[in-house]
Amino acid sequence: MRVITGSARGTKLQAPAGENTRPTTDRVKEAIFSMIQFDIEGRTVLDLFAGSGQMAIEALSRGASKATLIDSSRDVVNIIIENAKKTRTFDRCRISCSDYGSFLKGAAGREKYDLVFLDPPYASGYISKALRGLSEGGMLAAGSHIICETENTIPPKAKTMRKDESVAKSYILNDIFGGNEQLMSKFEILRSSLYSHTRITILSPVTE
Repeated sequence: MRVITGSARGTKLQAPAGENTRPTTDRVKEAIFSMIQFDIEGRTVLDLFAGSGQMAIEALSRGASKATLIDSSRDVVNIIIENAKKTRTFDRCRISCSDYGSFLKGAAGREKYDLVFLDPPYASGYISKALRGLSEGGMLAAGSHIICETENTIPPKAKTMRKDESVAKSYILNDIFGGNEQLMSKFEILRSSLYSHTRITILSPVTE
């Protein structure tokens, strides 16, 4: 696991041990940052299930102005701190040991973000709850991008199914919005792509 490009290019990052974290692969990370490469410079970042911190650190390496990284494990937070110091991005980081729900409640009405990374444990249902908290708390800047990472259960050989937009919308509704169509209506789906066992979906809040 490494920083792909920018000021910290090539720096190897430490990954948390155990089964509770699932670092984004370099291939998927590279795909994500190719999608948002023109929406990083000077932006404010939130990594709500930070793990190693690699997504926020990559954004900072590419020119984001500052980042807030949240994780509920003290051991994991210590690794984030080490990685931030190693990549010389620590001075632009706010790193907090907190569960995502408590953080969102405390930051509602006080914080706004341009880039949000949501990569909780698969099948946890946390993404829909996080999106609701971000939306209701007024924490999404106009034109912000929310990058959601979920599990892809469509077999690689099911090519027709993988390309079917109605199938994709059904998976997004269930996996990202918890089946809540009202919540889904608050966001525009900018893009949704499959990478092996991973689906990457990029959202933006609908301007009312």
